[in-house]
Amino acid sequence: MIDFEIPQELEEIRARVAAFVREEVVPAERSVNEATFDAVIAELRDKARAAKLWTPHLPPEWGGMGLDALGMALVSEELGASSLASLALNVMAPDEGNMHLLLEAGTPGQLDRYLKPLAAGDVRSCFAMTERDVASSDPAQLRTRAVRDGGEWVIEGEKWFVSGAAGASFAIVVALTDPEQEKARRRYSLFIVDAENPGWEVVREIPVMGSHGPGGHCEVRLQGCRVGGDAMLGRSGEGFVLSQRRLGMGRIGHAMRWIGVSQRALDMAAARAVERHAFGRRLAEHQAIQWMLADSAIELHAARLMVLHSAWKIDRGLDHRQEISMIKVFVAEALGRIVDRALQVHGALGISEETPLARYYQDARAARIYDGPSEVHRMVVARGAVRSFLEHGTTRDATGGTG
Repeated sequence: MIDFEIPQELEEIRARVAAFVREEVVPAERSVNEATFDAVIAELRDKARAAKLWTPHLPPEWGGMGLDALGMALVSEELGASSLASLALNVMAPDEGNMHLLLEAGTPGQLDRYLKPLAAGDVRSCFAMTERDVASSDPAQLRTRAVRDGGEWVIEGEKWFVSGAAGASFAIVVALTDPEQEKARRRYSLFIVDAENPGWEVVREIPVMGSHGPGGHCEVRLQGCRVGGDAMLGRSGEGFVLSQRRLGMGRIGHAMRWIGVSQRALDMAAARAVERHAFGRRLAEHQAIQWMLADSAIELHAARLMVLHSAWKIDRGLDHRQEISMIKVFVAEALGRIVDRALQVHGALGISEETPLARYYQDARAARIYDGPSEVHRMVVARGAVRSFLEHGTTRDATGGTG
């Protein structure tokens, strides 16, 4: 049976989150600037706790709502309407992914020391994987190395574009531990590094176009960074596998937030088309504008169904790697087109800072790069299609087909 009905309990949560974003978060956007940011976020977080919407991705024993992948997909779409919303509910990147990693691989001591304050919103964290001097879309090239020294590890290397590093309490670092391992993706491990470690240095925040969250996007140097044996997260050689699991759920969240941005952009475009007149008619009555709205509505519908189907597969323990790569490509690129059309409908107003569209436009461009560029995910999708054909004589299994 194919059932497109959202479970009642999830629909109620989605509606509550949507109301919170609409009534509390979006109005707060007007009062946010560099001086007021921390106070605004703190107030929104107090309201989120009071509304029982705190950390929806964590299980109840960690103060969360215990939502599965489908529930988080629905919530993330609503959070996408404002860049403040994920921060308000303590479900923003990179902390969300790090919480999932700690839950999956953390020891009791690591959970108490790192997950507990992260879940409470008392600290921030970062994830240090990307490196400037190698194509990090191929993680088998990463050069940062961890060498065992007695009961400790010494980490040496440089990381690049580490989101949230400035002011983070700790980092999860991907480092080469077994260079002789035959399987390249078994050569890497994860380490938790405290920010006060003298071998951890945040060199600078990298200037980027568009908006960014607390802590910026940073260049980091690890030099003689000595950590204890208990700093390894998961087992030796699991760094790549654990990172991909983290990124898989992260890509679902990103995609649904992009859908939330796209929905808000399309709503704004529709409102502008209805209110604005040109050449004796409303913009909405001109075919050129109608086609823009139609194309955006079609892409938004397809994107939403693709992501919800991927979340459905995750919750049932089905292989979802092909679908994750598909949504990373399709939704990221649809976001750019939908925002671009909305900006065009607004004309000169669209490139001003009087609406969020100019910021959306800049942010949308980065979506095709982080968490794997479109080209790499297309490569994954193509390989899956060929593999399916060789095994079954059809690509159906690699295209979301059923039966």
